[in-house]
Amino acid sequence: MILGIPKETHSGESRVAFIPSSVDRLVKKGAQVTIEAGLGASIGIADEEYKKAGAAVEANRSSLLSSADIVLRLRKPPVEEISLLKKGSIHISFLDPFNEKTLVQALAANQISAFSMEMIPRSTRAQKMDALSSQANLAGYVTVVLAADRLPKIFPMLMTPAGTIAPARVFIIGAGVAGLQAIATAKRLGARVDAFDTRPVVKEQVQSLGAKFVEIDLGETGQTAQGYAKALTPEQLEKQRQGMAKVCAQSDVVITTAQLFGRKAPVLLNKDMVAQMKPGTIIVDMAVESGGNVEGSKVNEEVVTANGVHILGLGNLPGRVAAHASQMYSANLHNLLEEYWDKDTKAFKLNLEDEIIKGALITHQGQVVNEMVKNTK
Repeated sequence: MILGIPKETHSGESRVAFIPSSVDRLVKKGAQVTIEAGLGASIGIADEEYKKAGAAVEANRSSLLSSADIVLRLRKPPVEEISLLKKGSIHISFLDPFNEKTLVQALAANQISAFSMEMIPRSTRAQKMDALSSQANLAGYVTVVLAADRLPKIFPMLMTPAGTIAPARVFIIGAGVAGLQAIATAKRLGARVDAFDTRPVVKEQVQSLGAKFVEIDLGETGQTAQGYAKALTPEQLEKQRQGMAKVCAQSDVVITTAQLFGRKAPVLLNKDMVAQMKPGTIIVDMAVESGGNVEGSKVNEEVVTANGVHILGLGNLPGRVAAHASQMYSANLHNLLEEYWDKDTKAFKLNLEDEIIKGALITHQGQVVNEMVKNTK
């Protein structure tokens, strides 16, 4: 079975889907791996390192795509490349299937068995394959580093002969994977950290990292079976904004991490709330690429408001630590392949009854087979 790994072509993407250590693991299991020439150049990995791990190197992208039984990549494929894929082959990447209906239909029409890495279930067994979590973890770290770099203050408290410097106050909204990593990173840098999440169940996790959990009574909330926060009603969102406004006004850094899978991100900070914040406050909007949590944030821009608040809407946060992001994503992929690798046939066994495959497989044998995607209007 031939595994093909093309270079990422998305503008500004420096991560790669597969690194040599993952190639080595799969070659030892009997896989044939072919990479596109220059695959690892963006993170300093030469083709020679892939060759040493057992991969073949192909300079012709079309040839690589058309010969592979399994294509592995990070970003969703361009629609125009779908026709190049071998009929009946397997394609594994992020797909954004709820918003990319044309792409999903093209994959189905071309008889591709397409996996969406966003759809890996959040179960104990699937943790090692959960690419959303691995990338969000790094993104949470990056948000704090970006804020610390721009804040005209230091994070920790310092007691010096010239006087005492109070610690910076950091408010993190959302305590999922990214939020918890942001809390941990801000605490390691010495900041005083407040955090809020609509799921009361995460209060203990927030406190275990040394942050104060902000209590706001929103009535009935909770989380989905996958562990994501449920969407709030307009009334609950307004109550949440009112509860957060005072904390935001006292904070030096505010980081918003609220994203709703497959849907537009909720606006948590409106212009009135931003206007009440101190000059020099740094806001990092992690959800800017899916609509934004902050009114006025713009993708890949740093907006400075009339009252001197900086709103960072920088996209592809994991790509700012591309070497480790690639390492983690590559591990997610090879763990997925190894889970279903048949040692006798030396091939990936597509067990359609398996819960992980049922959750992540979007198209198969000319049909959209994922129930969640099929039922989305």
